[in-house]
Amino acid sequence: MSETTTHTHSVGVAPGDDIVLTWAGATDTGRRRENNQDAFLAMFPLFIVADGMGGHAGGEIASQSTVAHLQRMVETGPTTTTAIENALEQTVADIAAHPETTDEGTGTTLTGVFLDASGDDARWISLNIGDSRVYLLRDGRLVQVTTDHSVVQELISAGRLSPEEAEGHPYSNVITRAVGASELTPPDYLGIEVLDGDRFVICSDGLTKELTDYGIQHFLREYADPAQAVDAMLAAALENGGRDNVTIIVLQVERPARVGEEDEFSSTSEHTTE
Repeated sequence: MSETTTHTHSVGVAPGDDIVLTWAGATDTGRRRENNQDAFLAMFPLFIVADGMGGHAGGEIASQSTVAHLQRMVETGPTTTTAIENALEQTVADIAAHPETTDEGTGTTLTGVFLDASGDDARWISLNIGDSRVYLLRDGRLVQVTTDHSVVQELISAGRLSPEEAEGHPYSNVITRAVGASELTPPDYLGIEVLDGDRFVICSDGLTKELTDYGIQHFLREYADPAQAVDAMLAAALENGGRDNVTIIVLQVERPARVGEEDEFSSTSEHTTE
């Protein structure tokens, strides 16, 4: 497992109002899989995780193609929902044309957030296709931002299954939407206010299979540095079985101290700068 590094980026979200973003990400094959079909991108302003599926090579094709097209989008133009969907359309075409695409449902989940600073007030936009997840720790409370696109979630939403009964359900790995070799269904989007102290966890289900929401919250509280939080959650997921590939991004928001502000806002953390 390579060393995890915390990256830092300052950005203006309104006239005279800057925030500092710090983040870290890591992916691991886990203890039972032969290859890693997960991929992630953590490049301001976009932070996403893709969990591939569809045979030994198919999942890697789908997740890596998704990340590659989205990275190119970030590098060449503004990050918008339209630009994301254009990149995903190209991904779908690439997956369909790839010689190693299988008939086993080649595709990938996609979830994450990006910072939309195009208007007067910056906001986060979450995006989601599949059952990878975005969590938000705000004011000491962890909430799941995204809603899974899965058979089990549909049963829960219909009142036919409780969240407790969903654990270990035989259809727990069956998703109802993916980025793959078929017509693209746009992601679900949700706008989120930018607040000081917010911490996001973006992860594949390899983490949530091994850690409860309480466990995720515990490690966020224990480790202020994103890289340390990522490493601790990854180690715990592997220790608890590591049944799947595990991918985690921790992203947090801080407002730097301004002249004249109270001392309580002046504490800073050391980070390795990107």
